[in-house]
Amino acid sequence: MTAAPPPPASGAPGPVAAPPKFAAAARVALADTALRSGLRGAAAAARERRSAFPEPADWEDLREAGRAIKDEALLNLDAHLEELERAVTEAGGTVHWAAGAAEARRIVTGLVRASGAAEVVKSTSAVTREIGLAGALARAGVAVRETGLGELLAQPGEDGQASYRDRAGGPSDDPAVLAEAARLRLRERFLGARVAVTGANFLVAETGTLVLLESEGNGRMCLTLPDTLISVAGIEKVVPTWADLEVLLQLLPHSSSGAPMTPYVSSWTGVTPGDGPREFHLVLLDNGRTKALADEVGRAALRCIGCSACLDVCPVYERTGPAPYGPVRAGPIGAILTPQLRGVERAAEASLPFASTLCGACADVCPVKIDIPEVLVHLRGRVVESRRHRPVPTPELVLMRGLAWTMSDPRRYEAALRRGTRWARLMSRGGRIRRLPGLLGKWTDARDLPAPPPATFRAWWSGRRR
Repeated sequence: MTAAPPPPASGAPGPVAAPPKFAAAARVALADTALRSGLRGAAAAARERRSAFPEPADWEDLREAGRAIKDEALLNLDAHLEELERAVTEAGGTVHWAAGAAEARRIVTGLVRASGAAEVVKSTSAVTREIGLAGALARAGVAVRETGLGELLAQPGEDGQASYRDRAGGPSDDPAVLAEAARLRLRERFLGARVAVTGANFLVAETGTLVLLESEGNGRMCLTLPDTLISVAGIEKVVPTWADLEVLLQLLPHSSSGAPMTPYVSSWTGVTPGDGPREFHLVLLDNGRTKALADEVGRAALRCIGCSACLDVCPVYERTGPAPYGPVRAGPIGAILTPQLRGVERAAEASLPFASTLCGACADVCPVKIDIPEVLVHLRGRVVESRRHRPVPTPELVLMRGLAWTMSDPRRYEAALRRGTRWARLMSRGGRIRRLPGLLGKWTDARDLPAPPPATFRAWWSGRRR
């Protein structure tokens, strides 16, 4: 194992503002009608595309096998990681261990600096987005060249849409024209690149092999052309053997797109003289994963193989899109993974388990049988429990304690009910309460409250008996 020196203090970022809670972040997306229409169309298209391919006859057996493989890998993760490190090292690669995001950023930045490269090519990767790697490299003076078409077109400056309009001979919506323009631009980048940064879908412990699945081919170019390959992967990506990988490679494409196989499945093992990179570095990231592993219910989230099937069936994600979920993962899987990696004590992360209708559609489509609703309910309990032990209780907890005290005595309860009913009826309009005062207004932010009847059941029953 090796470590890289930290970047100089001058390149360190300033204080980062706390991200907003899910409800606040989602308001922006909910107000964007064009975004909502696009999300609805994309989700419908994904569901239709998946339904066009029939499930294999042994689909449920494959799902159960995938669940068992991932559970075994997680329960014996320490042994599999040690085997992986030995295999990578024997194949000529170098393994780096990163406890957190900051350490992973320092390692990768140090490796890029040691290579003397001023820029890197990068394939799309959820884990590098999780740790904010692109921003860290930019602050260190390293230009990051995204190679996925979506990220490529979104980049400002010379790598953005203007560059492709020029190469396409002007504005164009023709996929063939845009693809050719991107191909020409990317080929220059790949042929001149000295360093590439990728993620990994799977890591095979018995051989030390990195496996990358994609639909465009840019990841394969990153794996094979540059002199130095740096791959960042979460420790949960390990699978023990190639036989295990065979099952997961059947599950992932069908759950992702309905197709029987992924267009590009690339594998890379260490360093081979005269073929591919001269240096291979594998950065294994914890960043809260061992903490999640210790939770008997929550650890199921680490089974995820990144198919995104849960996003396409989630009614919440279909209306908000990915942004409100934060940088780790979007959709239902993000709602259970992010709070465990970043901590349920943090306000934004604590709000994610509540960003769900608990409809169960996500569990039905998960290829490795993650019971996402069960984990959501479990994490909601952890959020509430974490608030009980704060030095200063939250307003919600103060309110609940007050209600508990009131309802624990019949006389207090009946007196509060009489007064509350009177005030509630005064605030109602047309039989509905549109807005409650103070902190109670949180309840009516997204719903109306029926006005209470003129008399309580107790009062009605007492009068009836007389």
